[in-house]
Amino acid sequence: MHPNPAVEWSDEAEMLGFVAERAFGHVFTATAEGLFVVHAPLVVAGKKVQFHVSRRNRIAEHLAGNPLLISVSGRQAYQSPNWYASENQVGTWHYESVEIEGTARPLAEAELVEFLDLLSETMEARYSPQRPWIRAKMERGKFDAMLQAIIGFELDPSEIRGTRKFNQQKSGDDLEATINGQLSVGREDIVAAIRELTAND
Repeated sequence: MHPNPAVEWSDEAEMLGFVAERAFGHVFTATAEGLFVVHAPLVVAGKKVQFHVSRRNRIAEHLAGNPLLISVSGRQAYQSPNWYASENQVGTWHYESVEIEGTARPLAEAELVEFLDLLSETMEARYSPQRPWIRAKMERGKFDAMLQAIIGFELDPSEIRGTRKFNQQKSGDDLEATINGQLSVGREDIVAAIRELTAND
């Protein structure tokens, strides 16, 4: 995470909400056999984070009981030094990201099914609310066969940290110039992030 305290994100509930909304991240672990990463859909269940991987993925046998790092990123964009009111500036990057550390626990089969149902329910409500897909639409034997091909995990966070870096610490003129520069390249999403973080200033 970025070391500047002005861009630190410390609200745990907000960070878990961000992870739930993004619903996808990188899961890392380090072992005597090397470094591993998998890209996985994520579900936040209470304060815990659940995910699944293919049993054939090379990371699968290294997850249970091992320390993990989950990284989830959101909006990001380049900031040109030309877009400042002040002189002697350098280019930088706007971004928001959350990192979660903890130890992985394998999900029992019933828990894995519950996780998959929740994942589908959440995503279908967002992207296909008129005709949401449910597991009952599959032949039972087909679902059971697919279930055997994956393994689920749950991480109970030992640490959650985040960064929201959108020039919110800049002066009024430079902040306004940042907004105008991002608008000039069509990055309304970055402008929205700036305004979210400076709304009470």
